[in-house]
Amino acid sequence: MPDETKTGCCCSGDERNDGSEPLKRLGWHEYFMSVAQLISRRATCTRGHIGAVIVRDHNILSTGYNGAPSGLPHCNDSNCHIYRSTHPDGTVEENCVNTIHAEINAIAQAAKHGISIKDSDIYITASPCIHCLKVLINVGIKTIYYDKPYKIEHIDELLRLSGIRLVQVTMCNQKD
Repeated sequence: MPDETKTGCCCSGDERNDGSEPLKRLGWHEYFMSVAQLISRRATCTRGHIGAVIVRDHNILSTGYNGAPSGLPHCNDSNCHIYRSTHPDGTVEENCVNTIHAEINAIAQAAKHGISIKDSDIYITASPCIHCLKVLINVGIKTIYYDKPYKIEHIDELLRLSGIRLVQVTMCNQKD
């Protein structure tokens, strides 16, 4: 299933930073992806920093980043335990036993606080792995917005069967 590409909208507002150029107002996709990128800076995984934001009706419901479960040791050079699994096509996937992915942490945070996320959307700094996609299907996520692609070829069939939309959000450069 080919994914859609959506460029973050930088709409010009009437406000001016110094009276010469209008400040650019973030569009919704750009706003939520910027939040996901900020959240990714809390990640404790040494292999990658991923952030996720679950949204419905332009409201943030929950957030998550990848890292160890609460209260457990974070990964470092000696505490990163990698396991390998082989896909049916022969490609090898490597994951850390200690790390929970950002999408799952966002779902867990919503569940912990009794927040329904059915029929919501998620913004992720990278497209989901096949395992996270299966969970996103089960919790009722409608659209997955992502910044960078991550092994999309492994999730094409599940996307097609589930009807979940996968949309790449390309961030535009902003003037300071």
